[in-house]
Order: sequence, then structure tokens, then C-alpha cells
Amino acid sequence: MRASALRRVPRWTPGRIPGTLIPMAGVKGQVQKRGVERRRAMVDAAIELFARHGVRGTGVAAVAERAGTTPSAVIHHFGSKDGLVQAVLQEADRRALERLSVPVNAEPTLEQALDWLVRDAEHTAVAERDLAALHTTLTAENLGPGSALHTWFLNRGRALRTHLAALFARAAADGSAPAGVAPEVLAAEAAAFLEGVHLLWLLDPEQIDLVAVHRSYTDGLIARLRG
Repeated sequence: MRASALRRVPRWTPGRIPGTLIPMAGVKGQVQKRGVERRRAMVDAAIELFARHGVRGTGVAAVAERAGTTPSAVIHHFGSKDGLVQAVLQEADRRALERLSVPVNAEPTLEQALDWLVRDAEHTAVAERDLAALHTTLTAENLGPGSALHTWFLNRGRALRTHLAALFARAAADGSAPAGVAPEVLAAEAAAFLEGVHLLWLLDPEQIDLVAVHRSYTDGLIARLRG
């Protein structure tokens, strides 16, 4: 047989898979992209199931089945069920920050911040019911000091009230609120409103207009502070 009739074997060069025209860097990028997509599918499945059944009522196997993968794949990506829960909470915060119209480190005015609360309610009512339900469910499951995420929710609640108190203090300093306001009290009031209205809406969405109630509260708060 002549040498020219022999099948030619492509020469391998670094960064290229033999017999293909796809650079190794491209293959790695595709693999990483698929990994990110699988991880996102698992987090989305967990958000849905945790919101519906709670963390205690949802196993890794159920999340894997909903995401179209295996329990071992879930553990591979998150290390444990607790790791998955943390990823879900981080995703919830990421989505909330993504909706902010001001930089994270900015100091918005009182009206800007309250306007964002209304716009966030509009988005939640349309697209984020599962996340709202998840927050309420996990908070209820972790009220006791011995529960797994109690410290996380405790610190998160305190951070929210601290942020709100700073907002009201700045409003008093710039004259958009009376000088004698109690920032910590107003912060606790606003935080209680946010928790309570979401609970009412989740229980009875047909009767509770989430956006209208948010707008009524924020408009009333501004009028009260200016009055």
C-alpha cells in the first residue's frame, strides 16, 4: 500500500484537541458554561422547593430531581445541603442588589430609597414570588436560637435596620425629616412593615395588592415626616 493511501493522523499541538479544530481554551469555556448553567438550575430548583416545602421538608434528592440531575452532582457543586441553602440566600441577595438603580455603596435620599421599595415590590409581585415565600419560610423555620440559620437571619435583620436607621438619620440631617425623629424606631417600623406585608400577600395574594400597600405606606411615611 502506498504511503499516500494511508490515513493521515492529525498532528497534535498544545492547546488543540487531536482531530478537531476546537482550541482547548474553547472546550474549557464550554465546560465552565455548562457547569454554571447546571448550578443555576439547581439553585432555581431549590428556591422553588424550599419556598413550597421549607428547607426541612426538602431533601437533596428532590432538588436534584427537579433540576434534572443527580444528588451527587448537587453535593459536588455545593458540598452539602447547608451549602445549597447558603447559595440560595446569596442568589436572593444578588437579585435584589441587581435591581438597585444606585450603586451599592451610594447614600440615596429618603425618597430614592422608598421609591426603590415600591419598584422592588412591583418586581416581586410579578417575578419573584418564590423568593419572597422562601424568605418568609426560612425566617419562620429559624426563629429559635438553636436553628441552623438563626444567626444569619438575625444579623441580616439587624443590618437592614441599621441601614434604614442611617437613612432616616441622613434625612433628619438634610432637613427632609424633622430633627427630632428617632431613626431606630422608624427603622424597626419600616422593617416590620416589609416583613408583615409580604406575609399577608403570600397568604392572600388575591386580596392584598402588594404594590398598592407599599405605595400607600411610603407616601404616608414621607407625608408624616414632612408634616
